[in-house]
Formats: sequence, structure tokens, C-alpha cells
Amino acid sequence: AVVSTQSTGEAVMAAGGEFGIADAGYRAIDALSSEKGYKHWHEDVRPDTTPLEAGMAWLVNPKLKTDVDFLGREALLSQKKNGLKQRLVCLKVKSPVPMVTLEAIYRNDKVCGYVRRTAYGYSVGCNVAWGYVENPAGLTLDWIRSGTYKVECMGELYDAEMTLAAPFDPKNLRVKGDYSEDYFPLSDTTKQSAHL
Repeated sequence: AVVSTQSTGEAVMAAGGEFGIADAGYRAIDALSSEKGYKHWHEDVRPDTTPLEAGMAWLVNPKLKTDVDFLGREALLSQKKNGLKQRLVCLKVKSPVPMVTLEAIYRNDKVCGYVRRTAYGYSVGCNVAWGYVENPAGLTLDWIRSGTYKVECMGELYDAEMTLAAPFDPKNLRVKGDYSEDYFPLSDTTKQSAHL
């Protein structure tokens, strides 16, 4: 017998109507992970990047403090000693047009990298772009934080707010069931449905 889930889907949507339920497709994975700062293999992290460059030092620092040998250990120790040349950053961009990746990132009016991944962040109300900024002379957190950023999208430059943390729930409170901090720049109706 052929079984259809259509009636189940319709029942779920009907029951959730009063709570603002809505369809969410595969692109929701990109939007939500961009807002939360969850890294994607092949975009944020690739074979040509390191955990230190991707802002994931917390994964390797404990092992680097031991004598445990592992593939890439010497490269990471060298980066810790000599500094990074590139670093993954998050940019909140108030662009009225959708971004698609590979947009140029400007720091103080000079190109310093490109966007590797982007999605519209519905919870934060803007495009959320993740990309690597580069400085051949070496990167420091002060250098990264002191810049004024813009992103080129469809031939236009848009102001961007740079952060090294996730734009939504950077302290991971929501994951722990703590809803004490509000991250929604949206309407009260949207806030109510988004809290569910």
C-alpha cells in the first residue's frame, strides 16, 4: 500500500498555525548555521585552512599543550609562533540584494579577502557573511578589530559590521535553554514565533 505523508504535513501545519509555523527548507540550514557560527566543511574550513585560521583554536590548543603527535601539529605550532596570515571573520551586511559568496571584503577601503559563505540571517535581520581576511604582514586581533569593513555586492559597496563571534547567541546560552538575552531585531510577532 502506498502511504502518503501529505495528510500528516497538513495536520502539523494546521495545528501550528496559531504559533506562526512556517515551512523551512534546506536553505534554512545555511541561514541558521551562518547566524550561529557553525562552520561548514568546504566553505568555512577547507584543506587549505587551519583550525587557528578558522577561529577554532579551542579544538587544538589542548593537544598542543601535550606531547601527543598528530598530523599538522608542526604547522599549527609554527602558526602560533609566527602568526597567522588569514583569519575567518563574520560580517553582518545591510545589503538590500542577496549575496552569493566570493564578494570582496574591504578593510579600510582596501580589499583584504573574500566571502566564502553567506546567507540571510532572519533572526538578526541582515546578510551574514563569513570570509577570510588577509594581511601578508601578519594578522593580530587588534588589526582585525580596528578596521572599518565593507563588502562589495553586485558592484556596490555596503557597510559591514565585523565580529569574530556568532551574530546570534554568541555565548551559547540558547543551546543550554537560557533565553535571558534577546537577539531579535524583528517585530514582536516574529519574536514570539521565533522563540518556539
